[in-house]
Amino acid sequence: MNAAIVMPALNEAATIETLFHDIQTSVSLPIWLVDDCSTDATGDLASKMDVKVIRLPAPLGAWGATQTGLREAASRDLDFVITMDADGQHNPEDIPALLAPLIAGECDVSIGSAPSRGSRLRRLAWQLMRLTSGLRCTDLTSGFRALNARAVDLLAGPSASSLVYQDVGVLLMLEKAGLRVVEIPVAMPQRADGKSRIFRSWLAVAHYMAHTLLLSAAKRKRPWGSR
Repeated sequence: MNAAIVMPALNEAATIETLFHDIQTSVSLPIWLVDDCSTDATGDLASKMDVKVIRLPAPLGAWGATQTGLREAASRDLDFVITMDADGQHNPEDIPALLAPLIAGECDVSIGSAPSRGSRLRRLAWQLMRLTSGLRCTDLTSGFRALNARAVDLLAGPSASSLVYQDVGVLLMLEKAGLRVVEIPVAMPQRADGKSRIFRSWLAVAHYMAHTLLLSAAKRKRPWGSR
């Protein structure tokens, strides 16, 4: 199977070795770690564990780092890509379940969905996002996804470069392009170490929500690329 795992990472040295070991014992797929200018040993540890490390010259954020990996995948004509976080929240044992519907041709994208995770505030945020965007996904912020070549090409393209975050904007692009998206139930534990990039402070949360809700309202009924 011509596929790879794309993993954006920022300062995940405390957990990255355990995660790589778990992935390598669960699936036989190459891992591409996109190091978003970590200041710890994340990239160095990855390079010692038979992992391809893509070191960014400047920080791009979680989505920019992910898109860098998707562009690499598109350039290599991969059939499938799995995106997952480097913080230990995504269980590598769920990767085959994410890939199965893509291999069967039942969808273009599968999302590892855990709608019961997080606080009441997070679930309220999801509800507001669904109302403004019209999206029907139950877990709007999961970065645990499997994508086929068509989805990879779309998200590696220039239209996706304007996105700041990897969740609602990506889902809206997929919907507008007519790609088939399914959710696969998974369990997501708490982060093993470190802090969320988005939920690190109330100011960051406020910026994320304002940006996401405005994007949702603006793109809900307009095809991507229209003016």
